[in-house]
Amino acid sequence: MSRIGKAPISIPAGISITVDKTVVTVKGPKGELKQEIHPDMKVNIEGDTLTVERPTEQKRHKAMHGLYRSLINNMVVGVSSGYKRELELVGVGYKAAVQDNILELNLGYSHNIFLAVPGEINVGAETAKGQNPKVTVEGIDKQLVGQVAAKIKSLRKVEPYKGKGIRFVGEIVRRKAGKTASK
Repeated sequence: MSRIGKAPISIPAGISITVDKTVVTVKGPKGELKQEIHPDMKVNIEGDTLTVERPTEQKRHKAMHGLYRSLINNMVVGVSSGYKRELELVGVGYKAAVQDNILELNLGYSHNIFLAVPGEINVGAETAKGQNPKVTVEGIDKQLVGQVAAKIKSLRKVEPYKGKGIRFVGEIVRRKAGKTASK
């Protein structure tokens, strides 16, 4: 049995889950998410717990068992509390601003970068005096939040010598010594 797949999902108050053949729909205070699942997998709702069951012990069924349990759990957490990723811009003159769900970044290139963010995602930018600018990505879909945060991070990767670039808040960057360290 899959350790992840056999764990039941507790359904908090205010969240409704409906299973229609191969589509699981989760509705909550923050919104609604849908996930299509493989027809072999069975989703059972008993009271305030949800379980995912697999038909056989085949390797592909074992893989899908844990996968669909995790996806449904991520949807439940997303519609109840949501997901949030924070990025930090480290570098002299790096700036971020948001206007009408378009993120404008000044990352030391000869031009500003404009990034159109999907409508389901909320993006915020704040600059406090004496601190690095921060970009906050929020939404109910964990996969989409992570994808948008990764796209923003890929616009200026952290370089290992001075540590300049875009990083997640709290991320540890391995630094290299440089040329003068060998003397």
